[in-house]
Amino acid sequence: MTTLMFILGIVVFAVGLLFSIAWHELGHLSTAKMFGIRVPQYMVGFGPTLWSRHRGETEYGVKAIPFGGYIRMIGMFPPGADGRLEARSTSPWRGMIEDARSAAFEELRPGDEKRLFYTRKPWKRVIVMFAGPFMNLILAVVLFLTVLMGFGIQQQTTTVSSVSPCVISQSENRDACEGSDPRSPAAAAGMEAGDRIVAFDGVRTDDWGTLSDLIRDSAGKAVPIVVDRDGREVTLQAEIATNLVAKKDSNGLYVEGEYVKAGFLGFSAATGVVKQDFGDSVVWMTDRVGDAVDSLAALPSKVPALWDAAFGDGPREQDSPMGVVGAARVGGEIATLDIPASQQMAMFVMLLAGFNLSLFLFNMLPLLPLDGGHIAGALWESLRRNLARVLRRPDPGPFDVAKLMPVAYVVAGIFVCFTLLVLVADVVNPIRIS
Repeated sequence: MTTLMFILGIVVFAVGLLFSIAWHELGHLSTAKMFGIRVPQYMVGFGPTLWSRHRGETEYGVKAIPFGGYIRMIGMFPPGADGRLEARSTSPWRGMIEDARSAAFEELRPGDEKRLFYTRKPWKRVIVMFAGPFMNLILAVVLFLTVLMGFGIQQQTTTVSSVSPCVISQSENRDACEGSDPRSPAAAAGMEAGDRIVAFDGVRTDDWGTLSDLIRDSAGKAVPIVVDRDGREVTLQAEIATNLVAKKDSNGLYVEGEYVKAGFLGFSAATGVVKQDFGDSVVWMTDRVGDAVDSLAALPSKVPALWDAAFGDGPREQDSPMGVVGAARVGGEIATLDIPASQQMAMFVMLLAGFNLSLFLFNMLPLLPLDGGHIAGALWESLRRNLARVLRRPDPGPFDVAKLMPVAYVVAGIFVCFTLLVLVADVVNPIRIS
């Protein structure tokens, strides 16, 4: 049964992955057609075609390798300086440029001269290339909101899990009380496991972060604490102690290994699944975008550890880069977890949302062959044309993105090598959630 559920989890993730890819390409397709660009192909996947149908002037299909997708637009690059599309050269770098230029004009038909991608104004080309990643961003936001507001996320609550019998500095590596340790304020006030704190020093709150800050800011004060105990409200009096506690950053997260003197009550907060309101959801998503940007910037620095995890005896860090195979494996593990079905579904949706957010950020990198590279080319063309107009100089014409194809091949080669490294690590030393 466990194996069957593991396979089912992989299948569910694969379906979500294919939908995300198709959704991305739909953004490119719809805006290209909106601006009159002819699109001969819309494909999900790479490699041999498994299924396809022609609708109008476009062939829609699914290919065998579900690691991406594409639409093919005619005239992605302008003709060469001589106006020819198929000029050849013995230079390998020049050959790359000419091959890319020639491919951009495949299936050119009479009347298509006004339906070429490069003939559209730069702002229209920016919209076409941005539409794909933007669709992933939209999907990520919808999925995140579904989990945050519909299912809820696991977080600390204002319910008491356990009460500390004494005051112990959090910097000390011990749990047992010693004779010299003073009694904790929570224990002295009569707080019990299961109590839900509903008000602290006159401030009513059901948010753990707010309650934690109130306690920290009340060192040395005598405060009333209202708790919900078995359905009735009980008021307790506590003398808040001063203790060495874990430092918090600007996001309210604990800073490992750093401590500050602050108010201390002496209880452990229970964790639970808590639904977020829209405002809290926006804050949470903003933090996740920041984390994703930081992770993307840190990718090069993680390659040595990833190599050691794949080909050496190094551990696989939990924040290590993970590819499609690793994510599919996580999907399989989610399906085997002994948790409520609703939480399994929430984890699946969160996994897919994170994938779409990563897809958006990755594609926005200003590098060919990514969408961000074409966007950068269109913006550069717009800038130099506008400058020429202001300076009353001749129009420099379309920016020839094809000249950057040698760089694009190098970038693509780096991406392929990195993808293979992640693939090996995902197979031999995968990230596990259970």
